[in-house]
Amino acid sequence: MLFRDRREAGQLLGTRLGTYADRPDVVVLGLPRGGVPVAAEVAKALHAPLDVFLVRKLGLPGHEELAMGAIASGGVRVLNEELMRRLAIPDSVIETVAAEEGEELDRRQRAYRGNLRATGVRGKTVILVDDGLATGASMRAAVAALRRRRPGHIVVAVPVGAMETCAELQELADEVVCLQNPEPFHAVGLWYDDFSQTTDDEVRAALQEQAVHKPISARLSKH
Repeated sequence: MLFRDRREAGQLLGTRLGTYADRPDVVVLGLPRGGVPVAAEVAKALHAPLDVFLVRKLGLPGHEELAMGAIASGGVRVLNEELMRRLAIPDSVIETVAAEEGEELDRRQRAYRGNLRATGVRGKTVILVDDGLATGASMRAAVAALRRRRPGHIVVAVPVGAMETCAELQELADEVVCLQNPEPFHAVGLWYDDFSQTTDDEVRAALQEQAVHKPISARLSKH
């Protein structure tokens, strides 16, 4: 099955997650940039607040598609130890790439939120959304960082993912929802008709739209 675009994928994912609809304890977090359009549709379907959770992949210089690991909000770093050993990647390379990606993470933080604080997640059910899972490095970093904020329950939700990666995340998250696990997998973009790059403006627009239309769960939590 091919998804038409991230919006359709999010609508289908939102339907699968229907048991979380209209609950005041649910928060939807999208991984920028591609995960945000998917997360926006999930948040609409569940009538839940939407925010971003910032993660940056640490790509191997010259072969950026190979994830050495990832960094996330809160200073969390997750490394692919097996890849580092196999390719004998020196620590200096990791530090250089992590510093560069840290600057981009900070830039996006300012671009998407400005001075606004992140949505509180302590004790809540958090649905972490991306447009797909290949190596899962970014999502693992996101889960590790999110654990530090003491949510009550973490759900990883994606439209498509490699079967092995989704199975590995079962050990880290409380629940993993993946609409399909095609084999062979190869890459996330192969399972979308339109996989064009999501822009910063589109991320901001999605967050602003959800802020204007207060979700039911946000209104209920005030009473």
